[in-house]
Amino acid sequence: MEKTLLLVNFGGPRNLDEIRPFLTELLTDEDVIRTQLPSALQTWLFGRIAKKRTHFMREEYKKMDGKSPIYQDTEDLATSLPYPTLTFHRYLPSTHAQSLAAIENCPHDEICIFPLFPQFSYATTGSIARFFQKHLSFRAQRKLRWIKSYAEHPAFIDCFTGHIQSYLNEQSLSDVALFFSPHGVPQTFVCTGDPYKSECENTYKRIAQNFPHAQTVLAYQSKFGRGEWLRPYTDEVSASIKDHIQGNPAIVFIPLSFTSDHVETLVEVEDQYLPPIRAAGLQAHRCPAFNLSPDWIDCVVKILDDTPRVPNEMLIRNERLQCPKACKGGLCPYVQPLVQWGDQMEPALSKTPS
Repeated sequence: MEKTLLLVNFGGPRNLDEIRPFLTELLTDEDVIRTQLPSALQTWLFGRIAKKRTHFMREEYKKMDGKSPIYQDTEDLATSLPYPTLTFHRYLPSTHAQSLAAIENCPHDEICIFPLFPQFSYATTGSIARFFQKHLSFRAQRKLRWIKSYAEHPAFIDCFTGHIQSYLNEQSLSDVALFFSPHGVPQTFVCTGDPYKSECENTYKRIAQNFPHAQTVLAYQSKFGRGEWLRPYTDEVSASIKDHIQGNPAIVFIPLSFTSDHVETLVEVEDQYLPPIRAAGLQAHRCPAFNLSPDWIDCVVKILDDTPRVPNEMLIRNERLQCPKACKGGLCPYVQPLVQWGDQMEPALSKTPS
């Protein structure tokens, strides 16, 4: 049986003009923003929020030459692998028609999907699976076979360990504290069965075991809205770093859930988290993501060689599940502030991915 590989990722704006459609596609994704509003109302509401956010995010992307590296990194990774490889960028709507047509017209009997999200979440991998369910023919959907996650795959752990050690060697760092900072999700996601938190913790523990002489910290970044997200929060830990580490080691930020650098590593970490650590009198460094590292390319091949696949329908969230702790009797607290009208309806958003 012949196979085609499909790399899936967020996508990211390739220029300043793509920021608004990117944000609109992201914030109207009901696997990312979950309310009990009718779909049409939610789309209108968050489309307006995306419009308001565009000006702020333009300034963030200008710090990265007006674009996110994620799109090109994904495309370049596809051409570096020893397989016929397609790509899909979830939040770049201008690319969807071409990508969907390539999937529909794939001549092979199986399409193996490799998500560039090591830890599974219904808000990332699951969102793309739902998109395919809505937009691909049944014939094409039957070909899809997913690698659900690889959070603890030995090749991934070895690759990540070697990547960190190479960075430490390049920077001549020995006395260090490794600050692992994956993207956060609302606590309500975990309450309804999302395994993301446990998979992040398992990745963290496996890698930390390989650095027995280093102090380690795990905290979650990029919270937006007013509700409870996974704790501890990266900004709070950064602001009180000496409560979490002993002595005066160099602090090295590790992008635990990111395989490519983007606005949340190149801008958010640099602008929000490193400065308070340096203000506390400590060295602070940011380890880059894998990007197009040869070791990462080899790692992808190893994961593909021996990881079981699952069909598309197994990755789609049950929308009827409600959070037993936070969602009884109405909207989750983290979306309640959004359901307002006029000038007061914009939420307290802080960051958006890619």
